Amino acid sequence: MAHDGAAAATPLLASCTESAKPRRNLYLFACAMLASMSTVLMGYNLAVMSGSEIFIREDLGLSNTEIELLAGSMNLYMLVSILAAGKAADLLGRRGALVLANAFFLAGALGMFLGTTYAALMAARFVTGVGVGLAVVVAPVYTAEVSPASTRGVLSSLLDICINVGILLGYLSNYVFSGLPVRLGWRVMYAAGVVPPALVAAGVVVAMPESPRWLAMRGCHADAHAVLLRTSDTTAEADLRLEEIKHAAVAEAPPHPGVGSGGVWTELLVRPSATVRRALVCVIGLQFFQEASGIEAIVLYSPLIFKRAGMTSNTTVLGATVAVGFVKTFSILFAALLADRLGRRPLLLASAAGVAAAMASLAAALRFDDATSPAACVAAVLTFVVAFSVGFGPLVPAYCAEVLPLRLRAQGLSLGTAVGRLTCGVVSMTFISLSNTITMAGCFVLYAGVAMAACVFMYLWLPETRGRSLVDMDALFAK
Repeated sequence: MAHDGAAAATPLLASCTESAKPRRNLYLFACAMLASMSTVLMGYNLAVMSGSEIFIREDLGLSNTEIELLAGSMNLYMLVSILAAGKAADLLGRRGALVLANAFFLAGALGMFLGTTYAALMAARFVTGVGVGLAVVVAPVYTAEVSPASTRGVLSSLLDICINVGILLGYLSNYVFSGLPVRLGWRVMYAAGVVPPALVAAGVVVAMPESPRWLAMRGCHADAHAVLLRTSDTTAEADLRLEEIKHAAVAEAPPHPGVGSGGVWTELLVRPSATVRRALVCVIGLQFFQEASGIEAIVLYSPLIFKRAGMTSNTTVLGATVAVGFVKTFSILFAALLADRLGRRPLLLASAAGVAAAMASLAAALRFDDATSPAACVAAVLTFVVAFSVGFGPLVPAYCAEVLPLRLRAQGLSLGTAVGRLTCGVVSMTFISLSNTITMAGCFVLYAGVAMAACVFMYLWLPETRGRSLVDMDALFAK
C-alpha cells in the first residue's frame, strides 16, 4: 500500500488554529501528566525485576526457568485487563479506570514485599500485571482525547516519559538497596512502590477532569464543553471540538439500540470497513514490532547481558543499568519536542533503523572476548535505548491512540496493546533459553532483523497524522 504524506487539518479546524499558536496550557499539561503517571509503576516494576532477580534467585533458590517466568509473566498477566480495559474505560470513565489501575499497583507492590514463596511472588506479579494492563490502554486514550491537535504529539509522549522515569527509578532502587542483606534488599526494592500509586490515584480523583469525549458520549455536553474550554488553544476551537465529538458520536452510534461492545468487536474484527481495517493493521503492526525488536530483553536482562560481556561485580553491573536508565529517559525528550514539528512517521522510521543498527552492533560486541567487549557492549545498549526512545517508545502508543474511530478507540487500542504485551511476554520469557540455544549474539541479530522489517512496514502502511483532528482520521485512512 502506498504511503501518505502529511496532510492538512480539516478546513474548519485550520481556520480556528491558524490565527493562534498553541498556548502554554499548564492545566492541560497537568491533566496529561496525571494520566501518564499511572504508568510510572509499570516501568518501575519491569526494571526493578532486572536487578532484584539476582537477589531473589539467591534468597529463594530459584532456577533460571523460574526467574524467566517470574520476570516475563507480568506481560501475559496484563492480557487479563488489557482486553477488558476498553470496556472498563467506557463503563467507569477514563478517571475511574485509572484509579482502579493504581489500586492494583499498590496491592501488587505490597504482595511482592510480603511474599515468601515463589507462588506468592507470581500472584503479586499477576495483580501488578492487571494494573499495568489498565494503565497502558486508558492513559493514552485519555491523553489523546483531552489534547488539541496542536499539542497531542508532545502530550502523548508523556506516557513513555513516565514509563521510562519508572524504569530509571527501578534501576536506581536496585543500585541503592543492593548493599542490604539479601533477604531484605529485594523486598525493600518493591516496598518503595507501595506509596506512589496511592498518591497518583488521589491526584486523579481530586484534580483531573473526565475525558470530554467520554462525557459527550454520555450526553453531558455542558461538562464536556467546560473541559474543552480549559484544554483547547481557543474558545472557537473548543466549540469546534465539541461539535466534532457530537457528530462523530452520532455517526459511529450502534445501528440498533442496545448494541454494546459486542457490536464494537464485530465492527473491528468481523466486518470492518476498509478504513477501520487499515487503521487496525497499523495499530497491531506497530505494537508487535515495538516489542519484537527486543526492548524487553534490554530492560529486563541488561545485568545478564553486561555479565556475559565480561563484567563481574554486581555493583558495576547495576551501575551500568542506571546509566542505561538515565540515557533512555532523557532521550525521550527529543521525541516529545519533535513529534509535533517533524511528525510521527519520520521519527518512527528513523527509530526503527537506529534500533536495527544498534542491535547488530550489540551482537558484534558480544562475539568478541577481549577487554574492550564490556565497553563496546554498554555503548551498543546505550545506542539502542536512544534509538528506541526517540520514536518507537513514545510514538507507538501516541499514534495508536490517534488513528481509531471514537466508538472503536478504547477496544481497538486494547486489542493492539494485547498483541504488544503478548509479544513482549514471549520475548521476556524466552530470552535466557534462546540465548543458550542460538547464543546471545544470535538473539540480537534476530531482533535487528525484526527492526528492519518494521522499517518496511512503516514505510508502506503508516500515513502521517501530525496536525489532524481525531475525527478527521477516517478521511486520512480512506486514501
